[in-house]
Amino acid sequence: MLQTIRRDIQSVFDRDPAARSVVEVLLFYPGLHALWLYRLAHWFWRNDSRLIGRGISHFARWLTGIEIHPGAIIGPGFFIDHGMGTVIGETAEIGANVTLYHNVTLGGVSWERVKRHPTLEDHVVVGAGAQVLGPIVIGSHSRIGANSVVVKDVPPNSVVVGVPGRVKGRNGDAPIEGEHEDLRHDRLPDPTVETLRHLTGRVVALEHTLRSFHLEDDRQMAEAWVESGGSHI
Repeated sequence: MLQTIRRDIQSVFDRDPAARSVVEVLLFYPGLHALWLYRLAHWFWRNDSRLIGRGISHFARWLTGIEIHPGAIIGPGFFIDHGMGTVIGETAEIGANVTLYHNVTLGGVSWERVKRHPTLEDHVVVGAGAQVLGPIVIGSHSRIGANSVVVKDVPPNSVVVGVPGRVKGRNGDAPIEGEHEDLRHDRLPDPTVETLRHLTGRVVALEHTLRSFHLEDDRQMAEAWVESGGSHI
């Protein structure tokens, strides 16, 4: 347990440059408090004391503004930065060293008692306000941009932006350290602009082709006029 606590605290220092001391982290990081209360609630949930587990989860929500269902499965090194408004559903599964920002939802899209919440693999980063919905899988080392809405599977080493979320491969833009989380939200691609740029290039090429056809027609008409001695066009 002490090793887990140390790892949780170290995760804060690794991913939040604002953290200055262990005392500050212990006292003033709601993401850490929510995680520890979740672990307690999860223990009761797994040991058939589900009412107590839900009670602890509800208290954690009141205390931190973060709602983690005690039935969720969360791996080591999990970090929620700021955290207010974050919701993690019952059947969500989170791998190792995952980072969530505030107002993130790992939500469901079904009323059936089945797997209905997302699975986040190792080293995934989810930006503020992003909504990840349904029993989808977010591949390892992927990054979801702020306010994106993700409703389909995301392959590993991808970037997702937009509403609905559009997936783009990183193409070698992964962090230099393969085991470190990528927090550079200012370096997200814009698939919409890239698509418009591609379409603009296609339009220019088509206009050039049409212009070539018109010039060829004009040349042929001019030759015909010369051959006819200028009597007709």
